[in-house]
Amino acid sequence: MNRICIEAAFVVTCNEQLDVIPDARIHIENNHITFVGAHELAPPFAADETIRGKRLVALPGLINTHTHSAMTLLRGYADDMALEPWLHEKIWPFEQHLQPDDVYWGTQLAIAEMLRGGTTTFADMYFFYERGLDAIIESGIRACPGGVFLGFLPEAEKRLDKAIAFVKDHQGVADGRVYPFFAPHSLYACTPPQWEKLVQAHNDTKVLLHTHVSETEAEVAQVKEQWGDSPVHVLQKIGALENPFLAAHCVQVTDGEMDIMEQTPFAVSHNPTSNMKLASGCAPVPEFLRRGIMVGIGTDGVASNNDLDMWEEMRLTALVHKMQNRSPVAVPAEQALLMATRDGAKCLGLEKETGSLEIGKKADITIVDFDAPHLYPLHNVVSHLVYAVRAEDVDTVIVDGKVLLRDKKFTVLDSARIAAKVEEAVERLV
Repeated sequence: MNRICIEAAFVVTCNEQLDVIPDARIHIENNHITFVGAHELAPPFAADETIRGKRLVALPGLINTHTHSAMTLLRGYADDMALEPWLHEKIWPFEQHLQPDDVYWGTQLAIAEMLRGGTTTFADMYFFYERGLDAIIESGIRACPGGVFLGFLPEAEKRLDKAIAFVKDHQGVADGRVYPFFAPHSLYACTPPQWEKLVQAHNDTKVLLHTHVSETEAEVAQVKEQWGDSPVHVLQKIGALENPFLAAHCVQVTDGEMDIMEQTPFAVSHNPTSNMKLASGCAPVPEFLRRGIMVGIGTDGVASNNDLDMWEEMRLTALVHKMQNRSPVAVPAEQALLMATRDGAKCLGLEKETGSLEIGKKADITIVDFDAPHLYPLHNVVSHLVYAVRAEDVDTVIVDGKVLLRDKKFTVLDSARIAAKVEEAVERLV
């Protein structure tokens, strides 16, 4: 049995009450939390390892609800372009030359970056997802890998059957750390018969379906031309919104579409950096929240972001909508933090497993060292987590009860070897 005790200056639970506990303790036995609360209430506990510090703050591991992990291979490759030419002229041509091992090492690099920044769970959409899964399993991180499908690739029907089988066959592997989902790229990248088959599998299994929706005005126009209606209306008509559904972006949605979103199991992954960099627009996140639509936060891929820093995404989520809505309370710090933790877990259907620090949940915990000049003085710990903390402030990361980052050093991943392998791959690809 693995028993860990965390002694922290604060524990930010991200539970339904957003309890913040000073001078707190967390007890971990194997992969579950068995106690979280004030130190004077903690029961006797014989720990195998104790993590303590006067200015350590523990919170749930961050949850990245949308990324394309192996796009780390394209960091800085095609910057300062609009989405459509970016995809068609640069990204997709590059990706045609990828090999499975390229995706394995690109995914390893992404996982290293995410763990170093306190992300413990991520939703991934990328080619050669089997090799991406190998990287996930070996790293120890929790993940939702997509059975990715693009309808215009060769042997499309074989690829579609393979993606569906991957999702069905790998639920709960790696001791329950892996939850694959159906991942058609978009309405415009797949045909109606292909979508029909995917929706049937989605509704038969009740497994999450995740895709890109209404990212740009050009995309909406293309979907209207191909399908005869706007994206959310089309998704409702084809039966895709009857079971858990997660849409990335949702920048260009109408009031009528939001009516559908709030009446169905529709969740949104908000990707502020990518939306800004590609000039896609600003998603109406405050309106989503007002309507009760679940919203998580994602980085998108490195090619349209340049990093996988969820602290940066959290901060931008809180700031961009204040500016866009001319309201300093459009997305408060507390809301942004929950979107990056508890609500992200809800978007992925993992709220019973992770997303908050509560007894019985999996021990997915990020510990931040507040002993840094930019984190003094400490008036409000939640505000600091959203507006001041940086990825490099993360000290320790625990996933499924295992320490994967200790004193800012990896315990499982070999970051130097990963970087060298990525350099080799890119030298061949470019």
